[in-house]
Amino acid sequence: QLQLVESGGGLVQPGGSLRLSCKGSGDRFNDYSIGWFRQAPGKEREGVSCFSRRDGSTDYADSVKGRFTISRDRSKNTVFLQLNSLEPEDTAVYYCAAKYSCVTEPTNVDFGVRTWGKGTRVTDSS
Repeated sequence: QLQLVESGGGLVQPGGSLRLSCKGSGDRFNDYSIGWFRQAPGKEREGVSCFSRRDGSTDYADSVKGRFTISRDRSKNTVFLQLNSLEPEDTAVYYCAAKYSCVTEPTNVDFGVRTWGKGTRVTDSS
């Protein structure tokens, strides 16, 4: 059974940085693409970034391009999301998900998702 555990969230001031981790265990974690999503208070869950299992390509939501970086350490079964230049609008619970590909379906956040993690909270401390 594939399980994902996020960590690294916390309080951060605007302009600050955090590194989130998504550690997988069980069913062939490295065979999946890994997506990061977030859900802000009162809003729908949205995709943030994805690391493709096929070719290691990455993609980002427009709102985080140039500020967030996704990376993967296969030896540690872990995918990271580096958050820089944080803004109050980045406050959310961040989730990782094991996906069959990084293809998205705009009206269905669960499209292609095999397993969700339980999330880690990032909060603006200002």
